[in-house]
Amino acid sequence: METRRLLIGCDFTYVAAIYTPVIFQVQPIDDPLVRIEGAQWASEPSIAIRGYTDLYGNPCVRAVLPAGRSSFRFHAMAVVPDATEDADQGAKECPPDDLPDETLIYTLPSRYCLPDVLGDEAWSRFGGLAPGYGRVQAICDHVNHHLTFQYGSTTALSSAADVNRNRIGVCRDFTHLAVSFCRALNIPARYVFGYLPDLDVPPDPAPMDFAAWMEVWLGDRWWTFDPRNNIRRKGRIVIGRGRDASDVAMATTFGGPLLESMVVQAEEAAR
Repeated sequence: METRRLLIGCDFTYVAAIYTPVIFQVQPIDDPLVRIEGAQWASEPSIAIRGYTDLYGNPCVRAVLPAGRSSFRFHAMAVVPDATEDADQGAKECPPDDLPDETLIYTLPSRYCLPDVLGDEAWSRFGGLAPGYGRVQAICDHVNHHLTFQYGSTTALSSAADVNRNRIGVCRDFTHLAVSFCRALNIPARYVFGYLPDLDVPPDPAPMDFAAWMEVWLGDRWWTFDPRNNIRRKGRIVIGRGRDASDVAMATTFGGPLLESMVVQAEEAAR
């Protein structure tokens, strides 16, 4: 398979009043289809970091921000397939009793995904559709048309029910709503975030940011769906998977430092 080379990474600058522990989740998860080269962490001033793996299998690092201004930087080269993610219109839904044990957690309510609250709407809108890949795509189609993308339109307290009512959000909100509808129909769905470059699509004029999408269990595997962009894409690089955005925060601080700036990079390397 042909491959493409991507420059990925991010820079954070914080101002802290006191020493503040922090967890960063910005490095790619192990993936047999993606090769990571030259991964580097850097900080100013020099700050010790140590890595660990969370309960979902996501790689994380821990550090302590010093008082004052500090910056962290992660950068790497990623070699990815020059192909969009897989799709299969014939992929079938599994009856709940046949679902693998490890997928059951992704049928339940979580902090931002509320299948119990949105269950009536999910069944009225999608319950009459043929189960399987096409029904999940219909959920993505609906969410993509129902919501308007706008930066700054939601907060850390906004749930899928809030977004559904207000009809506005960012990519994480699109994903939370689609995940909620899937779970309401007993379809396991998990939240995914990572790097998503503009490969073979019109460039987005907005500053590069992390992206969110979802994976849905159909047949005997997870399938990628993207309710925000609603097309198959090239170059997705997964950083983390979880029940919703609360499980895979790019930075978790044990205190209240000011995030002065954040810059995300996900672009094709010069040939």
